[in-house]
Amino acid sequence: MYYTYVLFSLKDKSFYIGYSSNLKKRVKEHAQGKSLATKHKRPYKLIFYEGFINRIDAKNREEYLKSGWGFRSINKMLVKTLGEVR
Repeated sequence: MYYTYVLFSLKDKSFYIGYSSNLKKRVKEHAQGKSLATKHKRPYKLIFYEGFINRIDAKNREEYLKSGWGFRSINKMLVKTLGEVR
């Protein structure tokens, strides 16, 4: 399985969107500061993920969520969750 995921920075209220074949390991790496892209915005909270059988599908979903339409979709889908963490 491959996973597309959204992390929410509790520090600056920003999103990080990625994909991985090992979601638990990847989220742990973000939490430990092993990713240069997210190290300075810790701590993070995992607020959304989706599973895919195919890596390309997970990558395409990641790219969509990073787009303007995808970003709007995240805000619409997770309105209750974002209201709780913001």
